[in-house]
Amino acid sequence: MNTMNRRHLAALGGAAILVATKPAAAQSADERAVAAAVEALTRAMLNPDRATLEALAHDALSYGHSAGRIETKAQFVAVLVERGNPFGEITISNQTISVVGEDAIVRHNFVGHTTGGGRITPVNIGVLQMWKKQGTTWRLLARQAFRL
Repeated sequence: MNTMNRRHLAALGGAAILVATKPAAAQSADERAVAAAVEALTRAMLNPDRATLEALAHDALSYGHSAGRIETKAQFVAVLVERGNPFGEITISNQTISVVGEDAIVRHNFVGHTTGGGRITPVNIGVLQMWKKQGTTWRLLARQAFRL
């Protein structure tokens, strides 16, 4: 299990905290790269930065929320950047990564809280992500969250 919040990011100076999906020796290079991309996305959701989010998201992104709302890449980035730090903490656990050619399937549990509207709202969801390799870079192509 890996918990991150903005305080942790500041203390680490932005250093990566890898989410272990299985023993490092057993992971392929692509699995490690996808895990790093998931980690970068988690950091970017805690500290929204337009350039980082746009680099991580595929142009054809379909981002599904647990309440059923679907966002495009532009909408996904805008919501995070314009809300300014909507997440106070995110914990990713039970992550699995399966790489099939130029595609990767990631599943994990996502627990945390949002800090919008002057209130703290707990988040406890399951997530399915599809990542697409473009050159040497993995980009989020699709994401669907569901209530646990």
